[in-house]
Amino acid sequence: MAIIQDWKIRSTHARCEVSGEPFLDGDQFYTCIFDEPASDGFLRRDYSTTAWKKVRKKLDPPPFSFWKSTYKAPVRATEDHRTADTSVEGMLRRFIDEDDPRTEKARYILALMLERKKTLIPTDVKETGTRTLLFYEHADNGDVFIVTDPGLRLAEIESVQREVVDLLSEEDRRVSEESEPVPEMADSDANDHKMGPEDDAEAAAGPEEMPEGARPGNTKVK
Repeated sequence: MAIIQDWKIRSTHARCEVSGEPFLDGDQFYTCIFDEPASDGFLRRDYSTTAWKKVRKKLDPPPFSFWKSTYKAPVRATEDHRTADTSVEGMLRRFIDEDDPRTEKARYILALMLERKKTLIPTDVKETGTRTLLFYEHADNGDVFIVTDPGLRLAEIESVQREVVDLLSEEDRRVSEESEPVPEMADSDANDHKMGPEDDAEAAAGPEEMPEGARPGNTKVK
């Protein structure tokens, strides 16, 4: 097996790989994860229960992991509200997408937090010889999350938990600051800022050129 580098979240195409028939709400099907050396990652394929009976023993190579799932049709209209769970899930998705080795331990803790909340359902555990892979399925949309078990010691778990809490607090502060409304200018202030002849001339001349590194959009928020 290749050393997997691509940990991107796998979403269902909501149809059978063999027949192409779409899944309906409540349909049972099989999710299969295949090792794909060409892309240095994993490939997801979903099979209806009928198709699975026909192809299971014929698949070559066989799936690296598979499990039985129940399809849930997406809810079109959902209540718009933020919760702590949403922040945890959003951070885990971002860390998996970025695939920074420095967040591997944090990803593990975040996945455990979502497992306790029953947002992520553990489906399989696989040993690759160099690492232990944990497979999760999202309870609502069926997305597959792949997380490495870093084999943390007790002392390390407490340290990583504190790190995750700090990251979540920082994320909440950032979101709160971005959502704060910009105060409207009072009438007296607005009158003080009415454009005069000098202002008209300055506006006609165009904005002052800014250094490349100082332009808006080049500053990254950590």
